[in-house]
Amino acid sequence: MAKGLDWDARIGSRVRLRDLHILLAVVQCGTMAKAARQLGVSQPAVSEAIATLEHALKVRLLDRGPRGVSANAYGAVLLDAGRAAFDELRRGIGRIELLSDPDAGDLRIAAPESVSAGILVPAIALMAERYPRVRVFVEPLVLSARPLFPQLENREVDLVITRPTAPLRAAEFTVETLFNDRIRLAVARNGPWARRRNIELTDFVDASWITVPTDDIGGVVLKQAFRDRGLAPPPIAVTTYSIHLRTQLAARARFVAVLPASVLRFNADGLYELPIDLPEPAWPVAIVAMRQRSPNPIAERFVACAREAAGTIGNGSPRAIARGPLTGRRSR
Repeated sequence: MAKGLDWDARIGSRVRLRDLHILLAVVQCGTMAKAARQLGVSQPAVSEAIATLEHALKVRLLDRGPRGVSANAYGAVLLDAGRAAFDELRRGIGRIELLSDPDAGDLRIAAPESVSAGILVPAIALMAERYPRVRVFVEPLVLSARPLFPQLENREVDLVITRPTAPLRAAEFTVETLFNDRIRLAVARNGPWARRRNIELTDFVDASWITVPTDDIGGVVLKQAFRDRGLAPPPIAVTTYSIHLRTQLAARARFVAVLPASVLRFNADGLYELPIDLPEPAWPVAIVAMRQRSPNPIAERFVACAREAAGTIGNGSPRAIARGPLTGRRSR
């Protein structure tokens, strides 16, 4: 057998799926005549397909004996590869069929926890109600220097929903801002602070605070709120990005939690939003996709649900969403 076969010149242009399909049929049927009848082609066409494969690979693929034909060692290797190729093609065609049906299939999203606990709650609820045959997979968002969204660029997810802290490259990404979130303060609904009628930020100078790091937007807003009132920033008892920890500690103990308003809107069990004015910089929540990529029809359905869910942000809250310059550095 010749070594170093040139794929482009010989293999890529000469090994055809049709010929592999015929080879599989010949080995299964045992004779070329039976394979020709099964495939609905002439026996010379079957012989020509086998000869084309053998010429391209420069080896014989079949042994001929009194009981018919069988694959030799070379043929067995090609058959294994051919079966694997056909299996992958069947799976790929199945995925294409799902993609062509926008009411069924899989959708993969990457998002930080503050988004998963906020806008994703009503958006996925709408999606499940309207498209029950769609499966949604939500993964924690991974950020890097380059690529910025590796899960998106590596096709591991269809969409990223995040809080961009800087403009994204328009040539690379499509970005749709769903709404501008804001920072709010929350305490236990059954605690003493929730029962007070008149309450000011000055009442919480010595409180136990649970918040994000001071350089994150939540920490920046909290410090600015105290400074606006001529107060020193309060000591922080617990510093964490965990939404679960912030909501649970605030609901069960004497903690004041710094939380996104969207999280309070949909995860406020046991919590009371304090009626205290805070600086309200623009803090966008946006859907990001790759620009030079055919959209997943299911993703388009989800974006419509997310837009509708975003329209409910702020309803039932004493403050409307404000717009202003973005403060803070991270997307959490």
